[in-house]
Formats: sequence, C-alpha cells, structure tokens
Amino acid sequence: MRFLLITIFCCINWASFSQNPYFPKTLDMRDRAKVIDNWLNDRIETVLPNLMKRASIDMWIIIAREYNEDPVIKTMLPATWQSARRTTMLIVYDPGNGKPLETMAMARYNVGKMFKKVWDKEKQPDQWKALAKMIGEKNPKKIGINKSETFALADGISAYHYDKLMTSLEPKMRKKVVSAESLVIGWLETRTTQEMMVYPNIVRMAHQIIAEGLSEKVIQPGVTTTDDVVWWYRDRIRELGFTAWFHPSVSIQRKDPESFEHLRAFSNRPEDQVIIPGDLLHVDFGITYLRLNTDTQQHAYVLKNEEKEPPVYLKEAFKLGNKLQDIFTNNFVEGRSGNEILEISLKEARTEGLKPTIYTHPIGYHGHAAGPTIGLWDQQGGVPGKGDYPLYANTAHSIELNTAVYLKEWNKEIRIMLEEDAFFDGKRVKYIDGRHTSLMSIPRSLTRMMH
Repeated sequence: MRFLLITIFCCINWASFSQNPYFPKTLDMRDRAKVIDNWLNDRIETVLPNLMKRASIDMWIIIAREYNEDPVIKTMLPATWQSARRTTMLIVYDPGNGKPLETMAMARYNVGKMFKKVWDKEKQPDQWKALAKMIGEKNPKKIGINKSETFALADGISAYHYDKLMTSLEPKMRKKVVSAESLVIGWLETRTTQEMMVYPNIVRMAHQIIAEGLSEKVIQPGVTTTDDVVWWYRDRIRELGFTAWFHPSVSIQRKDPESFEHLRAFSNRPEDQVIIPGDLLHVDFGITYLRLNTDTQQHAYVLKNEEKEPPVYLKEAFKLGNKLQDIFTNNFVEGRSGNEILEISLKEARTEGLKPTIYTHPIGYHGHAAGPTIGLWDQQGGVPGKGDYPLYANTAHSIELNTAVYLKEWNKEIRIMLEEDAFFDGKRVKYIDGRHTSLMSIPRSLTRMMH
C-alpha cells in the first residue's frame, strides 16, 4: 500500500491542482515532533546497520558542542532539542554476529529514546577519559569520525574535538580512526519508506505556494515588482508554518536587449523590477518541513491584453526544458558517478540539438544535500570529488538544469530554467510530486459562458 501511494503521488501532474483550494494538511508542532522522532528511530533501526556494514565501520563517533553542531548530529537529535547540549557525544557500535546496533550517549543525559546515557560523571569526572575507556572496552576494528576533505556535511568534527579525541585515545586505538565520509553521506542521503510517504505532500505544498505567488492574487502587472513577490513568498512561508532554507528569487526575461547569461542569472540578477505584460517570470523557491527540504524552479508568463494563453514560441521553448529533463533522468543508473551521468547526458542532449547546462544536487535533510553533485553551472566538465561519488538507490535529487533557446520573436537567447525534486529507487527516477510541464499564465484563464 505504501508503494502504491508513492506511485500515485509521483504520477500526478502538479499543474492540474495548482488552483486547488485544498492545501495539504500541516501538522501542529507536537505532531511534527512525533513524526520526526518516529522517523529517526526507524532510520537508526533499519537504515544505519546496512550503511555501517557498507562502509566497513563498526564504531561511529559524532561529537559536537552546543551551537557548534555537526551537520549529522542535527539529524540525530530528538525533535525537542534545538541544539546539542554542552559537549554531546553520540556513539554507534556494531557488535557484529547479527546483534543490533548499540547506540549510546557519552553525555549527562539520554539523547532521545535511542541514545542512552553511558557516562557517570560521579565515577569518572572527565568525559573524554570516559569515552576513551568505553572505546577500549569495545575494541572496534574501525572508528569512524566526521572528517572529510571533500564533503562539508561529512566534516563536522571541530579541530579542537579532533585533537582532544586523538590525545585521549590509546596509541593502538588512534590507528583505528578513519574518515566516516561514506557512512555520513549514506546516512544523510538515504530516504526511507516512511519519509517517502510524506515527501510528496511537502513538495506539493511548495508547488501550491509557488502557483499562488505566480498568480493575479499576488501580481498586478505594471505595479508589482519582483521583490514584492519574493517577500510575499517569505511571508507566506512563515504564515503557513514552514521555514525557507534560502531566500527565494524572482527574475524576468522579456523582449529587450538584456542577455540572461549564467552569471547574471545566478549572482548579478536585477532586483525590484516592475512586472509587465509579456514577461517570462522565473522563481527559485524552497521550504523546510519535518526536517526535509524542497527546491523548485518554475516559470510563468504574464499575458498581454489580447492574449488568452502564452505564445506558441514560448510553449515550444518550454518543451525543450522538459526534453532535457527526460534525457538527463534516463541516464540515472545505480553505481554511476555524478560526473559520468553529467557527461553522458550533456553529450546526448547536444546530439538532440539542445544547448544544455546541468547542475543537479541531492535533496533531503539539507537543501544542497549529501550525495553526488551532477555538474555545477560553471563546471560542466565535471566536479572533482563530489562529482565522483556514485549514485545509490533510495535517494532524492533536485533535477536542476536549463537549456538555452534562441527566440527569433525576441531576437535573443533565453533560458528555460527548471528544477523539480525527484526520487531514484534504484531503477528509475520518479518526480516526487509531478513536474512543471506547461507555462503558468498570469492571470489564469477563466471559463465564461458566452452569449
């Protein structure tokens, strides 16, 4: 039944309900906490054992101080903890022989239901000596710590904590300390069945907020500016009880001499432009809910008085963006690196006559999340390190890309810039809540009785 629900959500084209007045259910804070904690317990019991075996690490140590949290520890704290407390040490140990993982907190208190307190300060006042003693007693083969040259999300241990750990350990134990990079990325990138039952609702929420903002409810052509829409999004996100993991952007392409090259699109974007009829609007938008993130880019066209729908040449340009998406996602094969997927997809798209740029990233616990980077807008030849990481099953990705299209009607090149969140199950890519397949119009078409 769970997989059936996921399939139904993924097959729906979101445009069909962009006007739907029924906004998905939003939980109150208490219920959100219950969901987050249940998901965490499930992940530790069902996801973590396999990941530790895959990484060949039998002890994982995560250390952080209050307000200087490791990115990983933030995903392991109970929902009612806003940050680590004092110096928080979490230990996951695999005793082997089919026994369940041991999850411990070398801290003054339990950390949620899963990480049980194992430090008695009255018996051993020194927390680091207590940690070293416990490690010696368990005698693991490999001790994984969150230290990485390549992935920021896997590099959470501070310099002080690393030095303190190494000086606290016996020499024979120091030799067992290794980077837990692959374990960290696996933990962060793997999506569970429980999460994927709810993720479609979260992405749908984002879709509906975008559609609402790109409508006559918010935009009065000739009056409303791009910054007006941006701040409407920020207020609307807060009003609905979500947070934004980045500041939204709204930009314009129109029939004028201005180009829309990458640098202008990504960093030198004009602000506070008045929106007028004939504009092609682009929005980049993301929310955070239940510790999961969305990241979406979509387009809308502002109708001129004589127009009932967007011009055919813009519709055709938009189809090329969808075509690039299809070429790209068809090349998702488990085990391929991000750089391999990028190279194959760019070559195929160019053969099809497209002018593509691909810059896709994982999505989940973070917006720009853990996993393979598949291109950057300014690195289309591959991304060393992050792009070499392989694609795994049960991971989510923001399918982010653009194709440049020359419009003779505007005598210029525009970019169809799209981004939709998708799930890779190991065999194919499925959009979590459908994808943007046609231009929205402002205002929306109304059905009228003609006499």
